[in-house]
Amino acid sequence: MNREFNQILADAGIQPILVDIGASGAPPAICAPIARHAIYVGFDPDRRELHDVQAGQYARSIIVNEAVTSIPDQNEVHFYLTRSPFCSSTLPPDTESLANYLFSDLFIVEKEGDVPASSLAAVLERLGLPRVDWFKTDSQGADLRLFQSLPDDLRNQVLAVDIEPGLIDAYRGEDLFVDAHREMTRQGFWLSNLGIGRAVRMRRSTLAELGSEAVHLVKQFQRPSPAWCEARYLRTLEWLGEHRMQVQRYILLWVFAVLDELYGFALDVALEYNRVFGKNDVFSFLWEAPLRQVQRRTSKTAWA
Repeated sequence: MNREFNQILADAGIQPILVDIGASGAPPAICAPIARHAIYVGFDPDRRELHDVQAGQYARSIIVNEAVTSIPDQNEVHFYLTRSPFCSSTLPPDTESLANYLFSDLFIVEKEGDVPASSLAAVLERLGLPRVDWFKTDSQGADLRLFQSLPDDLRNQVLAVDIEPGLIDAYRGEDLFVDAHREMTRQGFWLSNLGIGRAVRMRRSTLAELGSEAVHLVKQFQRPSPAWCEARYLRTLEWLGEHRMQVQRYILLWVFAVLDELYGFALDVALEYNRVFGKNDVFSFLWEAPLRQVQRRTSKTAWA
């Protein structure tokens, strides 16, 4: 699909803006096919697993070594550096709750202190970026409040959201999935994908009472329990219609749907584009490209 993405984004003059809060590790792989057209902005005050973006991978890439705050005009926040860089947060770990899980040692705070911070809106203004198209955050407990902190005019432009809210109380006062899902659907998104992260429900103090052989057996055979989730949301077509979104927003939502391998939804977008803007070459492209992709996959399966 890379050729199709290149064609439709270039023809429509669209440069997607991708924001990645909690950018430990690499940029999201799902966006690789459109990277050459996109602007990538990554945030993380914990540099231990923060990697520079490969030169030329994106049309423009910016790494901001700051925390993102949901409070306007706040220029620093208290940050907790945990044993695992992937667990560091502006929220303190809930040690009492975490003590029930074997992975609790990942949340041990090794250092804490104030770090530079900005609101996302302030950074976008500083960088001269007019909107966010794909909002990804793994802020360890503050995902919903960070999305909510965007002013209405910026938040209304967002077409895709990736969040990792908790299913257990890993941080004090964190945004849990039940709260995030209710609010995201209220704001015109639908849940397109949900992955479940798991952890072994067992106290490390109990593990310490076992012999080495028993420890191995427990770790091998106990089923891990749900602890957090990786949720992806896309805008609904109803929301786009109600807000009278322009041609480019329909095209970009179509691109995101195809990236997410939601070919049926991409065809929904194509038909809605036809209803709103009329049948033209763009509609033909939006309609035919997902069908070609499905046909290619069907052919590969038939020959497997």
